Amino acid sequence: MAQPEFVTLQVEDGVGTIRLDRPKMNAINEQLHLEVRAAALDASTREDVRAVVVYGGERVFAAGADIKAMSQLDGRSMVAWGRELTNSFTAVQEIPKPVIAAITGYALGGGYELALCADFRIMGAGAKVGQPEILLGIIPGAGGTQRLARLVGPAKAKDLVFTGRHVGAEEALELGLADAVVPDAEVYDTAVAMARKFAAGPPLALAAAKKAIDEGLDRPLREGLVLESQLFAELFDTEDQQTGMRSFLEHGPGKATFSGR
Repeated sequence: MAQPEFVTLQVEDGVGTIRLDRPKMNAINEQLHLEVRAAALDASTREDVRAVVVYGGERVFAAGADIKAMSQLDGRSMVAWGRELTNSFTAVQEIPKPVIAAITGYALGGGYELALCADFRIMGAGAKVGQPEILLGIIPGAGGTQRLARLVGPAKAKDLVFTGRHVGAEEALELGLADAVVPDAEVYDTAVAMARKFAAGPPLALAAAKKAIDEGLDRPLREGLVLESQLFAELFDTEDQQTGMRSFLEHGPGKATFSGR
């Protein structure tokens, strides 16, 4: 891919910020979502990135898909477009590190579907989220029915998808659409502070925990327990496990420095 125009990965102190910047509303077109995918894949493999923040800027997270571009497509062409959009968002979900969405302004339609790919969502007090696709005569097509229902349950997901309504910050917190609500000006700093706490943790164990939870939820309980046990055992062959347990025995909990090996 050529030099990205709308999405960058900025790294500082172990935290990688995937920054969307397509004025005015970060509308998601093909170029933007492919650049999101590239940034997510880069963040996944870089050793200097231990946690990730997805951020659209002070004004807006992402107000949704580029409707003008989508309106020119028919069903056949949308199959390929939708597949690639889903693949881009899945690349964010599959970053093997803690991921936090920092939501300001609007996160609607594809914008909220992107936020759903994060492990946590920090929302500004004045922000609004929602899946308004039904108002266009369509449904969410990049995770808005599947990830949303897994997050808040089918009845709440159906309410949001069937009505297409916008949800304010306090209700979003109550419904489980957001994990924390802070003043608008503090959204990014709060997300980065959270990410830095994760960045100080053991990368291999965090990746294993994320894999166990995410993949285990899509399996029967018995299979999920097998996955958990396997990942648990594998960590006993890591330097981080030896470091963590030695530090605990010598100095007490919470004092280890992990290498990621």
